[in-house]
Amino acid sequence: KMAADTPVDILQKVLENEILQSTKVVEEHLDAEIQKLDQMDEDELERLKQRRLEALKKTQQQKQEWLSKGHGEYREIPSERDFFQEVKESKNVVCHFYRDTTFRCQIMDKHLTVLAKKHIETKFLKLNAEKSPFLCERLRIKVIPTLALIKDGKTQDYVVGFTDLGNTDDFTTETLEWRLGCADIINYSGNLMDPPFQSQKKYGTSFTKLDKKTIRGKLYDSDSDDD
Repeated sequence: KMAADTPVDILQKVLENEILQSTKVVEEHLDAEIQKLDQMDEDELERLKQRRLEALKKTQQQKQEWLSKGHGEYREIPSERDFFQEVKESKNVVCHFYRDTTFRCQIMDKHLTVLAKKHIETKFLKLNAEKSPFLCERLRIKVIPTLALIKDGKTQDYVVGFTDLGNTDDFTTETLEWRLGCADIINYSGNLMDPPFQSQKKYGTSFTKLDKKTIRGKLYDSDSDDD
């Protein structure tokens, strides 16, 4: 008399069966693809090849065009006038309004340098807030650092201080990448519903410190403690 299968044995058999089934599906899919290719005549195969080459060429051309417009590196622009020119020629622009004396701007610089190389589809710029009073007034920039996120020449969103980045100076580049992805200013491949800082305990602390710093006409550091 054979011993009855234990629950573990049964589970193992179920799993093996599942694996076999999914392997079968994959194999059938591959067989169908191979059959489709086998049935294609020379002309069809040639057309398929041409389409793929054209798509590749288009991607390369787009990449070259972006590079020629200053994408792919994080650059400082000297004046407000340059800002308008730069924004006009690119669909997606991230501009960091900074100040030399603000420590948090250096933290932002570090992350933006990495992202500019990774997200060639977006232009990454920095502009000294003290040299651009007209723009700061017009875009209502009060807290430094602030990122203005510009799409098709219009400012769509702002990242003000580190509030959206987990409220910590130690946020990761991935966290900033996620935030820019939420604004659809970069091509984000991660899951927008799953912010990288969710594991950080500091998230969710009071934002009032930043909110207080909106007195008209004066720029405030997001890391200063004076009122």
